[in-house]
Amino acid sequence: MNATRTILLLGGTSEGLALADALGHVPHLRVVSSLAGRVSNPRLPSGEVRIGGFGGADGLTQVLRDEQIDGVIDATHPFATKISANAYEACLRTKVPLLAISRPPWTERVGDIWHDATDVEDAARIAASFSGRILLTIGRQGVEAFVPYDREFVIRAIEAPLPPLPSRYELRLQRGPFTLEDERRLLQDCRIGVVVSKNSGGDKTYMKIVAARELGIPVVMVRRPVLPQVPSVNSIEAAVRWARGL
Repeated sequence: MNATRTILLLGGTSEGLALADALGHVPHLRVVSSLAGRVSNPRLPSGEVRIGGFGGADGLTQVLRDEQIDGVIDATHPFATKISANAYEACLRTKVPLLAISRPPWTERVGDIWHDATDVEDAARIAASFSGRILLTIGRQGVEAFVPYDREFVIRAIEAPLPPLPSRYELRLQRGPFTLEDERRLLQDCRIGVVVSKNSGGDKTYMKIVAARELGIPVVMVRRPVLPQVPSVNSIEAAVRWARGL
C-alpha cells in the first residue's frame, strides 16, 4: 500500500481553492490548506483548513517538521511577500520541496493608459497628480499611503481597511469577480478620474482594467514585488502532477 503524503497548501486565492479541490481527488494525499486569517469570512477550500499565521519562518519550519509535511505549494497572492519568503526559508531549512503557482501579470494593451508605480507610496504620489476621484482597488492594506493627499477616494475592498484613512472617502465593501458592466457602472457613477490597482493578474478583477481602457481612464499600476526564485508552474494541472510525483 502507498504511504499517505501530506501537502501544505498556502492559499487564500482562487488558485488555492481550485487546487485544493483538484488535489482532493489524488489517492494517498492529505492536503492541508492554510489561510492567513485577514478576512473574517473567507471562502474555505475543501479538505483540511488551518487559519492564522505560523509565527514567521521559525514557526513554519516547526510546523513542517511536526506535521511531517512532504511538500509545500505556495498559491498565495502575488503581493503576499512575507509568507512566500517564510515558505522559502522554512523549506530550505527542512529540505521540503516547494512549488509556487505563478499567476501571469497583466500586460499593457492598446488603449490602456498605465502609469507604473514601484509601490503603494509611489502610486499615491502619481494618482494625486490626476483630477477626479481616485478609485483604490488595492485591498485593505496600503490605504494609509494615500492619507497625506487631500483628495476624494472610493475604496473598494472585501473588508474595511484599518485607520488611518483619507479624510474624504466612500467605502464599498464588495467581493469579486466583477463583470465588465459592473466596472463600467462603478467608474461612471462614481466619476472616477484615475484607478489605482496592484498588478495581481488573473481574470477575477481584470474587468476594471478593461472598463478603464474603454472609458479612457488612466490606471496607476503597482508593480509586483520581487519574490524568492523557486520552482513554479502556471496551471492547476501542472501543480497536481508535481504533487503526484512527490
